[in-house]
Amino acid sequence: MPRLKIMSLEESVRHEEQERMSAEIFRQKKARYLFDPSSKIPFRLSRSRLENFLSCPRCFYLDRRLGIEPPGMPAFTLNSAVDELLKKEFDIYRRMKKAHPLMERFGVRAIPWAHPLLEEWRQPFKGISYHHPSLNVVLYGAVDDLWVDEERTAMVVDYKATCSQGPVSLEGPYRQAYKRQMEVYQWLLRRQGFVVSETGYFVYCNGNKSLAQFDSRLEFSIEIIPYHGRDSWVEEALSQALACLTKDSLPNSSPDCGYCHYRQRAHSKEEESTPEPEAGSRSSSELSIIVQKGRMEAYRYQFGVGHKKRTPPLAREAAQQRELF
Repeated sequence: MPRLKIMSLEESVRHEEQERMSAEIFRQKKARYLFDPSSKIPFRLSRSRLENFLSCPRCFYLDRRLGIEPPGMPAFTLNSAVDELLKKEFDIYRRMKKAHPLMERFGVRAIPWAHPLLEEWRQPFKGISYHHPSLNVVLYGAVDDLWVDEERTAMVVDYKATCSQGPVSLEGPYRQAYKRQMEVYQWLLRRQGFVVSETGYFVYCNGNKSLAQFDSRLEFSIEIIPYHGRDSWVEEALSQALACLTKDSLPNSSPDCGYCHYRQRAHSKEEESTPEPEAGSRSSSELSIIVQKGRMEAYRYQFGVGHKKRTPPLAREAAQQRELF
């Protein structure tokens, strides 16, 4: 069995200081993305955070105003790999200034757009952005691809990967968010002064799981699905999202928010099952503070100039409390 390394008191104090500094750096970085009603700096809001507002105003407020993010999801690395490979493939035809065979097969009369800012528009924390002057908000989002026809009309393209037994469609509750995603990109492009087609395209890759064996590869059927976007809702949603963040009280939860349902039910059960503390007892947080203070005091006594090497009271109490953990 591997031996457990016991840190010395000096190492423990140094480790705690490093953790504190790391937490402070993280807090400062995170604060840059939080909304401050008194700030004159334009507030940056990503397309995905605007979608979070539409899903649940309370979770959005907790995240962008108070800094409490909902639990994260595992990264969809296979989907990201499909996205990356599709970008490389369409980039070959972009350099050739020719239509991809898929575009010809599905009757899309366009070619991949070789715009000089495309790589920047694809980057997650840059993307296409627009500063709304009256709201003082910068809305941004990263596109997968852009196509252009002979009249120089831009078309928004989004890559999607799934594994469905039936035919792929844009129906279903969560796929409505896909439609809004494309409409935000169309809205952003129009604010850049481009002529943008109301029709965008989803390049949908559907994995085949009916094969006899894996054989170290995945096979996909790929189709291009057109979607007629309507971006008239975007500006009003942006205004409502800002109004939500400006308030000093929590907004209502969405009736369909799974996170809020979980928190409410968990809080109710915790209140029912939490025992009353015994008279004179200390909470776990209080005991933790005693241990930390004791370590710091012991460190100062042991290594500080002019101090006698003796065990201070708080260090003695901390040593006793550590035995309880």
